[in-house]
Amino acid sequence: MSARGWWLFAAMAVIWGLPYLFIKEAVDSFSPAAVVAGRTLVGALLLLPIALHRRAFGPALRMWPWVLAFGAIEMAGPFFLLGHAEQTISSGLTGLLVATVPLFAAIIAAFRGDRRALRPLRALGLVVGFGGVAVIVTGEGFAVRGDAAGLIAVGEVLLVAIMYATAPFIVATKLKDVPSLGSITLSLGAVGIAYLPIALLTQHQVPTVRSTVSLAALAVICTAVAFIAFFALIAEIGPVRAPLFTYINPVVAILLGVVVLGEQLTPGLLVGFPLVLVGCWLAATGGRLRRVAEPDLAGPDLAVTSATPIAPVPVDPPTEPSPR
Repeated sequence: MSARGWWLFAAMAVIWGLPYLFIKEAVDSFSPAAVVAGRTLVGALLLLPIALHRRAFGPALRMWPWVLAFGAIEMAGPFFLLGHAEQTISSGLTGLLVATVPLFAAIIAAFRGDRRALRPLRALGLVVGFGGVAVIVTGEGFAVRGDAAGLIAVGEVLLVAIMYATAPFIVATKLKDVPSLGSITLSLGAVGIAYLPIALLTQHQVPTVRSTVSLAALAVICTAVAFIAFFALIAEIGPVRAPLFTYINPVVAILLGVVVLGEQLTPGLLVGFPLVLVGCWLAATGGRLRRVAEPDLAGPDLAVTSATPIAPVPVDPPTEPSPR
């Protein structure tokens, strides 16, 4: 890769490892609905001029039912569930559980008839990856302590992973001819408007400065700036290599949780973390170190993208993976 490609790659590895820290800080004094409304509305306002300049908004409006469906599965549900879950569990644990997206994507691909998802190494990846999740959850001791809130929070994050695994299939089948920048901008705006009245009804305390700064960073850095940088990365190094930074995102999330928030690095995380990453890699790639050829795509506006990170999704026909 070029020097510019490496810089963009490093930037995305950090930027989409940050949301879990900012969400954890934001929900300290904002309600989860207020976090969703603030993040999406600000992100939409910042991306709107770029979408209009690239004429990406018109095609998205013409496909608005599917764009809204994408926004519901990719943003409305996950953003709220992540905020609610992080009121209970650590940001590092949340980031690592979200990294299970490729495991669920492989299962969805198998149900859609993709036999490659059931090849031995990919099936082994599912076993190893979910085994890692079991080790992590067991190590956290929620069941031993009878911590129902902790188990519910883990379930919420795993539901987010299922949603994140589903959204790219909607894009690949229903929105493949719509520039993703338009779909993302319209989705962010619609989700923000829908959550705004809920945010006003559920926000019962005065937000702290720290939470407000975290929410602003979540909207500006992890949403608007992240998408712009990701489009540039795809243009620089191609759609197949670009999403590989998502394997680094959980590392960033865990380290930030330990260093900034003082979260405990439990034995379950230390043992389960490599199992989850290896399982995701096997499930998504079948053990290949590289692809033979990249799909012929027209440019960065066709990137299937989203707001928080995942690894390559095994779908047939091939489509660009969707980092979050």
